[in-house]
Formats: sequence, structure tokens, C-alpha cells
Amino acid sequence: MGRRASREIAMKLLYQLEIQKGDREEQIRTALEGNSLTRNDREYIMDIIEGVTANLPKIDKLIETYSKGWKINRLSKVDLSILRLSIYEICCRNDIPSIVSINEAVELAKKYSSEESGAFVNGILGSVSKTPTLPDL
Repeated sequence: MGRRASREIAMKLLYQLEIQKGDREEQIRTALEGNSLTRNDREYIMDIIEGVTANLPKIDKLIETYSKGWKINRLSKVDLSILRLSIYEICCRNDIPSIVSINEAVELAKKYSSEESGAFVNGILGSVSKTPTLPDL
């Protein structure tokens, strides 16, 4: 499986964890077991899930800063999951160029949300990409 497919699984898992408030570890285990993943795929997905979770307040602060008037609770949960994943990649994963994270996020938004979401996600991530690290709270 490639990075694109792993990113899609990570986004879906972030979405699921946002929607379903059940046993987090069970949800993660089920998602990882339900797919044919290499060790690198699993490591990437777990890094995304753990990294987003650990940095959620900082990531959400960036989203609210650059979404110009949109509060987190008003955003589509799909768009929110895509933005969280991509912001974590941009700010914390040195092995992924920002432009790749942005392009992949736009494609996910077009596939799972709407054409308008692609432009919305692109605008926010373009601004975030100029921020070298996550802000301190």
C-alpha cells in the first residue's frame, strides 16, 4: 500500500474517532486490522493519529485562525479530519513536503466532501504552510 492509501485510512480513522466516542483503542485496532498494511503504513497511520491527538488544541487553533470566522464546531467533520491530518504533516513531518500534504488534502476533500471543500482546504493549508511549526498555547 502506498502513502496516499495510508493517508486516506488515517483521515477516515480521524473522522471515525471524531464521530464515535467509543473505545478509541478498539477503533484503531479494527481499522488497522481491516486493511492490508505494511509496517511502514502502520507506523505512518499511528504517527498521524497520535500526533494529531497530542497536538489537537494547537492544530485546531491554526484552523480557526486561518478559516476566517469559521469555528471548529461549524466545519464539516470530514473537512476537519482532513485539515487536522494535513496540518500535522505540514508542521511536524519533515519527510513530507508541504505541497504534497496540501495537494493530497485537496484531493481527499474533493473525493469525500465537495468541490468547494477542496478550495476551502487549499486556502487554509496554503496559509498554514507559511507557519513553520505549531503555535505554542
